[in-house]
Amino acid sequence: MSVNYGSKRLVVGAHYGTRDWLAQRVTAVLMALFTVLLLAQVLFSKGAIGYDQWAGIFSAQWMKVLTFTVILAMLYHVWVGMRDIWMDYVKPVWLRLSLEVATIVWLLACAGWGIQVLWRL
Repeated sequence: MSVNYGSKRLVVGAHYGTRDWLAQRVTAVLMALFTVLLLAQVLFSKGAIGYDQWAGIFSAQWMKVLTFTVILAMLYHVWVGMRDIWMDYVKPVWLRLSLEVATIVWLLACAGWGIQVLWRL
């Protein structure tokens, strides 16, 4: 009698973890480079840093686009991390799905708020 041990195996796809790992690293590098750019602008500015200087840094269209790109990268970075936490530590499917949906709603709200802040300057 032969025993088939592999019949209950669930395959989710090749390199699934590699894509998420790479996405985390790429978005982290993008956020780090943006932070260095922003720190350079702040450190090389003249005088006290107030609202007018902060608004001046973000008033250029290229800076708004770059900042929003980094915000999107950060939201994707957070999504991958939180999704992995929910998948690893929350076992009831209904609770995990609820937390994932709440995370998505929260991240979309943060993206909307980021757009509102950037283009209101």
